[in-house]
Amino acid sequence: MKTETVGDATFETWTVDEVAKGIADRSIVVIDVRTPQEYMFEHIEGALLMPLAFFKPDALPGQSDKRIVFHCGSGVRSERVARAAIDAGIKTIAHMEGGFGAWKTAKQPYVGTNMATGAPQRVTG
Repeated sequence: MKTETVGDATFETWTVDEVAKGIADRSIVVIDVRTPQEYMFEHIEGALLMPLAFFKPDALPGQSDKRIVFHCGSGVRSERVARAAIDAGIKTIAHMEGGFGAWKTAKQPYVGTNMATGAPQRVTG
C-alpha cells in the first residue's frame, strides 16, 4: 500500500489484492462511491454504497473495528471522497487503486447482472 501524509492525517492507496485480503479477513469495510445505477449493475459483494454526490463524512462508520476503503469505477472519485474525508477531520482513510475496473481485471469475484433475466448473479473470475 502507498501512504501519503496530509497534514496530520494518513491517506492510503490500497491495491486490489490488499482489498481482497481485507475483505476475506473481515478487517475492512468497502464503501462504493459510484452512482446507485452503477452499483446495481455490478458491485463488490458486501460493499456499502455512499455515492459521491451524497457523500457526508459525518455519516461514515467509525474505524475502531474495521478500516474504511473507498472504491469507484477507476479510482478518481474514491480518491476525491477520501481526500474530502481527510478535510472533514478523519485521520486515516484509504481508497482502492484502479477502482472496480482493476477489481474486474484482477478477476476478483463480484455481483453482476444476468442480462437475460435482470437478476443479480455472482461472477467469479
